[in-house]
Amino acid sequence: MSDSPVATPVSFAEFPAVTTAEWQARLTRDLKGQDPATLRWPLPDGFSVEPFYHREALAALGGLPAPLPHPQAPWLNVPVINVPAGDGRAEIDRAAAALEQGAEGIHFVLTEAESFAVHHLAEQMPLPTTYIGYTVAAEPDVLLAHLIDTAPGTALRGFLRFAPGAVPEGAELANYRTALRRCVSLTTGMPDFQALAVNGAFFGNRGATATQQIAFSLNTAAALLAELPNDEISPDQVAAALHLHVVITPSYFPEIAKLRALRRLWATLLHGFDLPAALNQRLRIHAATASWTQTTLDPHTNLLRHTTEAMSAVLGGADSLSVAPFDSLFAEPNDFSGRLARNLSVLLREESGLGRVQDPAAGSYYLETLTDQLAQEAWALFQRTEAAGGLPKVRAQVLDEIKQVATETFRRIASGQQIVVGTNRFQNRGEQFSFNPKKLLRSAEFDVTRASYPTEVLRLATALHFERREKKSKRAAVVLLGTNTNQVILETFLNMLLPHERPEIAASHPEGTLSLLYSSPEEATLMYATPEQFQRFARFIYQIPTEKQVFIPPTLLSSDMPTLQEAVRVFGFHEMKVQGYTTEQVLDRIQGR
Repeated sequence: MSDSPVATPVSFAEFPAVTTAEWQARLTRDLKGQDPATLRWPLPDGFSVEPFYHREALAALGGLPAPLPHPQAPWLNVPVINVPAGDGRAEIDRAAAALEQGAEGIHFVLTEAESFAVHHLAEQMPLPTTYIGYTVAAEPDVLLAHLIDTAPGTALRGFLRFAPGAVPEGAELANYRTALRRCVSLTTGMPDFQALAVNGAFFGNRGATATQQIAFSLNTAAALLAELPNDEISPDQVAAALHLHVVITPSYFPEIAKLRALRRLWATLLHGFDLPAALNQRLRIHAATASWTQTTLDPHTNLLRHTTEAMSAVLGGADSLSVAPFDSLFAEPNDFSGRLARNLSVLLREESGLGRVQDPAAGSYYLETLTDQLAQEAWALFQRTEAAGGLPKVRAQVLDEIKQVATETFRRIASGQQIVVGTNRFQNRGEQFSFNPKKLLRSAEFDVTRASYPTEVLRLATALHFERREKKSKRAAVVLLGTNTNQVILETFLNMLLPHERPEIAASHPEGTLSLLYSSPEEATLMYATPEQFQRFARFIYQIPTEKQVFIPPTLLSSDMPTLQEAVRVFGFHEMKVQGYTTEQVLDRIQGR
């Protein structure tokens, strides 16, 4: 007798079919006169999700869409290991240990690729059989050549991502065409190694909507497909070398649909370049949990965010997944948080069985409709961007569009309209930080681009102020609360007050200024200053000579009180007024006192 499973038809004949009209009537009755339209969920992408979907939704799509190409095997569990300046031997050893403890690949983010100990890497993990990704900021072709020389005659597995600074394309094509073409040439014939990355994570970690992430990723790919082919490198070779890097936020169903829409539109893009349809089957998507949604406050809530992000990634069809440790914003790499991050993929695969079904969203009335809506909106945005000149020509416009969306997200979090558990809702007022707030605020590595940063930095600055007051410290401090986020900060203040206590806020400061909190044992004052004022102020405090042109001030500046008070006076900082309340009173509310 065969042990093979036999498909059994599923029938619920005892339940009569219910039409859309009958569902609508039941909704109207249960809502007791309330408009059913209030149940719609507006997405930042410009359209709304209906409260329910019925089989007519698939008919509106022209019938059941074809299943999307998906990985033949479950996703790979690929943790990220950051390699600081140096040869990275310690990080390579840590990666080898991770591979023995549940990881199935490694993604190295290299600060200095030229000094990376490639031979030690080959000794610790076989390059032909180990899935390894590399992110570099310079000379990607040189690193790739070293890897190939280390394992001559064998094909590598993994990917290469070139990210030279803060540019969305992952490369300035005019400056790096030769290097990127060499990367393609070196890896032609290596089907399991993708040497060109479409860095969609750049957009996602700056707050872009799902539509923007899809569209601008496609614009990036279009630029590479248009500019890299020449007499030696064919368009087919470039397309085969491409793969997608994306980040996943906790918006569960839209993130599943985002990956599905990307796969669908990838086929459309390849068709537009007259490339073989078979290349669509080779597309690899590497997904990572988003730094955009990580928090410093109540950091264990990041475990919940990472769980839903990971589920969206694998159900949406990611080929590989990197889950960040929950404390990666402030802690050095450690075994505990690293193990939790690795085990998340293991639990989803082995205990939840999420890798057993290909394209599990296929046929869902809701997800098929959402996939189609995202694809349509993203393709329209892609076409508009291409018509304006494409990337990198319209980079400034693209970044401005993302900034507008991110600013609105900051505002919604500050006003409490968008909930971030542990940060602006259900805060732990008595939270004992497992990090040093002063050191964190002074650190150049502290990620200030995240959605919750304006709210976080106010909480941290408030905690430091009360600590200074209790200790009767003889020093004072100025904390930079944010760039162009004065309104966000003010709304954060207001949100801490009871509704009947919220006064009108006078628009007493110009747009485009910096929010500052001056703190001494005697007082706390919310101030504003221009970027130029703050730069001169920081140089004065730290005695930075004017001939040193490049100087990035830390978020937290401290000095003895007379010096800081005099500097505040000399450089003309102005006080922001919260009508009816002193800054000290509002800080008391923030701390829950």
